[in-house]
Amino acid sequence: MSSWILETEKLTKTLGGKAVVNDVKLQIGKGDIYGFLGPNGAGKTTTIRMLLGLAKPTHGSIRIFGKELRKERLAILRKVGSLVEYPSYYGHLSAEENLETVRRLLDVPRTRIGEVLDMVRLTSESKRPVKGFSLGMKQRLGIATALLGQPELLILDEPTNGLDPAGILEIRELIKRMPEELGVTVVVSSHLLSEMEQMATRVGIIAKGRMIFQDSIQSLQAKAPAKIRLGVSEPESAWRMLLSAGYQADWDRSRLTVNGANDHIAAAIVSSLVRHDFEVYRVEREGASLEHIFLDMTGGEGSL
Repeated sequence: MSSWILETEKLTKTLGGKAVVNDVKLQIGKGDIYGFLGPNGAGKTTTIRMLLGLAKPTHGSIRIFGKELRKERLAILRKVGSLVEYPSYYGHLSAEENLETVRRLLDVPRTRIGEVLDMVRLTSESKRPVKGFSLGMKQRLGIATALLGQPELLILDEPTNGLDPAGILEIRELIKRMPEELGVTVVVSSHLLSEMEQMATRVGIIAKGRMIFQDSIQSLQAKAPAKIRLGVSEPESAWRMLLSAGYQADWDRSRLTVNGANDHIAAAIVSSLVRHDFEVYRVEREGASLEHIFLDMTGGEGSL
């Protein structure tokens, strides 16, 4: 039996004769925060709609909790929470009243409302009409609604879209707590790759409907080795010494840059410089951002 909590095989959706999702294989483990990444129009939302039974695949299969979605849709979706695009709410009702309308449909205990409001830190605002909420508060209420049924899997489509930096931080910190505190596996789609770098444990990148990468964040970052930048005395002489020692070094008249330098190599370089009587004023490690890696992998596709 597969160890994946969610897995797709050859997942394809054709619209107007064009494959907007093409042969996608997702593999998401229990407890993951899975960042589903790609530029706008890459096929993320269409894939998510298929995962939630809102769109029918043209080809391929979806297995969630080890069961075929096509065959056991209702049983599976009872254990899945979701927020796709913007949350729905009644503006004239309070947060508590909005949750009560959903609670009755799900037939969960009324105490659950207080629990989810506490999870998203809206308890103090629970009596206020939602029309007065900020966009970030509305997003948190949407996540609270998705958590009402105590899901094992939570799927969030662009949950930070349109938020200011404070709102983005609120949603990010909330998502990061979920696997450990609630035992929930989270799938987050986004085109904000820097956000995923700060919260995801595993990522999948989709471009033009096809998966081009799927692995841990660390594996993605390893595709672009880090650089170290050094401030040293007599930088030109130090640069020549490093070149003669076989290091890939650059010199820009003020500092040295060495490509592909892990911590072990950085320590060896500093030791060699000191041994040759150069003074080392500064050592900085610079890793490649996910944006740079993404653009390199896709040949610059997308505005990220």
